[in-house]
Amino acid sequence: MEIIHSPGQMTAWANRARQSGKTIAMVPTMGAFHEGHLALMRMGRSRADLTVTSIFVNPIQFGPGEDFDKYPRDLKRDGGMAATAGVDVLFAPSPAEMYPTGFQTTVSVTGLTDTLCGRSRPGHFDGVTTVVAKLFNIVKPNLAIFGRKDFQQLAVISKMVRDLNWDVEIVGHPIVREADGLAMSSRNAYLSEAERQSALALSKSMQQARQRVQAGETSAGQLIEETKKFLQGHPGVAIDYVSIVDRLTLLDQTDINRDSVLLVAARVGTTRLIDNTVLFDEQ
Repeated sequence: MEIIHSPGQMTAWANRARQSGKTIAMVPTMGAFHEGHLALMRMGRSRADLTVTSIFVNPIQFGPGEDFDKYPRDLKRDGGMAATAGVDVLFAPSPAEMYPTGFQTTVSVTGLTDTLCGRSRPGHFDGVTTVVAKLFNIVKPNLAIFGRKDFQQLAVISKMVRDLNWDVEIVGHPIVREADGLAMSSRNAYLSEAERQSALALSKSMQQARQRVQAGETSAGQLIEETKKFLQGHPGVAIDYVSIVDRLTLLDQTDINRDSVLLVAARVGTTRLIDNTVLFDEQ
């Protein structure tokens, strides 16, 4: 596996690969790899000739008081894990290389970013779409793979690609969970043992909601209230939002249907976690 730090060198590598007829799968990340990341990389290996994984803790998607400074960074560890997953190139630029002096351009998707995490993290998605746009231009992937745990992020990036006519296939990978159901996240490392037990309330609330729908519940409002009550019954869980939205538009729903997705964001201690589930079995 090759490690590249320079955007120019990364683009030169991508140009050579594509000129030779190779397809490129990209997995954009902020590092601190876990099995969820590796699953995305393995999907890349199965879908393209070459796989590029980027590691970049993107400063412009963090708000004041968020965890940019303490976000885990260990390139040697992550590089070893990426190599075992069959990654061909690890692209790890610095903030100064991605945002040189005088950088003034932002890519913004409106509408889809006004709700859910966008409401509680103003400016976050502008940072996400800007860095992903840059990464796509640098790496020139044929397809890019994102985890469905960040459901709104996946919807926003898919919309950006459609609106800007980018020739990049966006692939959503199913949520990868721990054996006890907790959605894998780099931020899980922040949780104490007691907080981790409380954090299981998020995935358990997903299971409960799906069971209620299978039993015939059709009211989004009723299901939201039941989910909030369930989460509030666990110590240290502070709800940011509980929403049921259409999977494409992210608009709030009144009645549950096959396009309904339940999304939850909550703080467990000081750690912000997210989770989601479709409410009917996927077809």
